[in-house]
Amino acid sequence: MTNRFPAPDYHFSYRKAPVSGNTINGLGETSQRRARQVFHGSGARKLEWSALETFFGLTMPLQIYIRNALNRWELRKADGPLARNRTPVPDSAKMSEQLKSIARDAGAGAVGITPMTEDALYEGQTADYQSAIVIALPQDYETMRAVTTVKAAAETVDTYRDVSRIVMALAAHIRSLGWRARAYGESSDLLHIPLAINAGIGQLGKHGSVIGTEFGSNFRLASVLTDIPLTMDSEVDIGVDDLCLGCQRCTIDCPADAISDQQHLVRGKKKWYVDFDRCVMYFVKTLGCGICIEVCPWSRPGRGPSLSQTLLAKRAKRLPI
Repeated sequence: MTNRFPAPDYHFSYRKAPVSGNTINGLGETSQRRARQVFHGSGARKLEWSALETFFGLTMPLQIYIRNALNRWELRKADGPLARNRTPVPDSAKMSEQLKSIARDAGAGAVGITPMTEDALYEGQTADYQSAIVIALPQDYETMRAVTTVKAAAETVDTYRDVSRIVMALAAHIRSLGWRARAYGESSDLLHIPLAINAGIGQLGKHGSVIGTEFGSNFRLASVLTDIPLTMDSEVDIGVDDLCLGCQRCTIDCPADAISDQQHLVRGKKKWYVDFDRCVMYFVKTLGCGICIEVCPWSRPGRGPSLSQTLLAKRAKRLPI
């Protein structure tokens, strides 16, 4: 299958290589700390790999550039004024279900709620909110099978724009109730993955993305941070490690050879990790890549629930009574 993807040959390079993104990400570090922005920056710090990001933007096809620009323009509505009168919330569970229903009616494929934690913030960032509502919006599977093409890149950017609209509308609704809420649709502003895992959206796969029961990794994330009283969801175990430990689909199909079959120590935690330096170069070459997400068996429509049941059942048989 790898043959249908572009080879990892690049017509660009650094004259002087920047500090390895793996070093910046904390690969091999034994102590816990916050992550640092590496590629998609918010302007909070000067990025070591900023030249490559600039090159990525300059070489992006016009239709993709315009879509990205529109998304960033619309995200100016991420925050706003509160209603003067605050609506009481006597039942946090009921409010949680109401907000989830609003998100699903707007198109969300999955919604989860979790306490706000420091591991979702980059080094130097602050966000004084109590909880996060995490939204997952699926991409069109057939379109995304064309990964590394303009067609798939457009679908990815459009999905980011649509999920941003969902969280902006949800945050605006919460503010209309008199409670603080801010939408986050950019990965440079917030680490959505740890929040998604804590909120029960899914588990981390060996390709570095969240795998959820229904859509695999074929979705994009956005979040709302808020102070409105809500009932929290819990992490889920759907058998992702059981699959990833034995499956080599993304490892084999990654042309950049960036995906490892073993977990690594990253900022004091052992987890799946993708080699940044290898991945980012191919990412820039192929308009955002996404090969690992689309070749994952879990991303195939309709397969996830039965796959999870099978993996968990096999695990149960292996465990001593």
